Amino acid sequence: MSDYRPQLSDIQKAKQRISGVVVNTPLMLNIQLSERYGANVWLKREDMQIVRSYKIRGAYNKISSLAPEELERGVVCASAGNHAQGVALTCNKMGIKGTIFMPKPTPKQKINQVKMFGKDDIEIALCGDTYDDCCAEALSCCEKSGGAFIHPFDDPQIIEGQATLGLDILNEAFGDFHYILLPIGGGGLMAGVGSVFKSLSPDTCVVGVESSGAASMKAAFDAGHPVDLAEIDTFADGIAVRRAGDLTFGICRNVVDRLVQVPEGQICTTILALYNESAIVVEPAGAVSVAALEYLKDDIRGKNVVCVISGSNNDITRMEEIKERSLLHEGLKHYFILRFPQRAGALREFLEKVLGPNDDITHFQYSKKNSRERGPAVVGIELHRAEDFAPLVERMKEQNIVYEYLNDKPDLFQFLI
Repeated sequence: MSDYRPQLSDIQKAKQRISGVVVNTPLMLNIQLSERYGANVWLKREDMQIVRSYKIRGAYNKISSLAPEELERGVVCASAGNHAQGVALTCNKMGIKGTIFMPKPTPKQKINQVKMFGKDDIEIALCGDTYDDCCAEALSCCEKSGGAFIHPFDDPQIIEGQATLGLDILNEAFGDFHYILLPIGGGGLMAGVGSVFKSLSPDTCVVGVESSGAASMKAAFDAGHPVDLAEIDTFADGIAVRRAGDLTFGICRNVVDRLVQVPEGQICTTILALYNESAIVVEPAGAVSVAALEYLKDDIRGKNVVCVISGSNNDITRMEEIKERSLLHEGLKHYFILRFPQRAGALREFLEKVLGPNDDITHFQYSKKNSRERGPAVVGIELHRAEDFAPLVERMKEQNIVYEYLNDKPDLFQFLI
């Protein structure tokens, strides 16, 4: 394992190098979150960078550090979107050629943004289902073309560029921060910012936040070295990485005080809350630090807390999925296979005697095309309160309705809904 550690002198140089491109984004006290958690909750708004994420910091620092002969051969990167945008903008500003590999499921909005920032200076190649898949293709391209590979997180200049965010936070702070919450995917942001805080604000508790479906850093911490996750949930695509970086792991295990894993449903609830309450648009990876407040609420009461909003590259077409995942997580949306009694009026009795006054059927589909009244139906019910679920089930039993609950059967749920 490498013994590389970011040095403040190198981070200061990186800050000078990127100063003409990177915006010093606001550090804003959020009233709604502060009142909800009884703390002073500050949001570092990296969603307000020109590429709408912090990734421009590392990308510009790395590429502008390359030798002229390396720049002549062009650069190559693999990214789920935000790093790609940082590389694309850098290529355009510096007038160099870049080839950007992105996973096929990358939201169209992010692909279009990469094209817009890179213009004629970049080419985009879509391949594989995850970052790790397209990374292999990008490395193969580098071998053939001689282009410099711009790693999204596991590189000293990338880490030092991201670390400048830590300097900005501490320069803007109105007092001491008791907690800083940072998203973790491959670990580049945490390695950089965590190092700055350990040097300049050692009493701050540094919290790394992962999505539960892609907790590669936790797996590395548990194993004592980076490991490959067999499966990941790519919903929070900006931090959905199968394997933590080698460099970043070595740094993170020395700077992270606490790791938190946040369910994707809680991330969705947070996205909706930030939009509805604060008019802040965030992508899933950008919401995880705020989502983690719910799991730290007993510890942060009365404290000064900063959450890094790491990005806002969200595709509006995902909002229905985000709402659905949030409702499921909050216990407000429930799906059943219902087998109604084989007699006339059974459905009407279900509506009158089983469904509560504030319950709403949002999905209804018979499973048979013919003789549908004799077949089971897939029914989705949205509740007003999570506590209404148990009475609903009890009323189904009282009416002798045979049912199968789908929410806790993920394979069947995905097939039917």
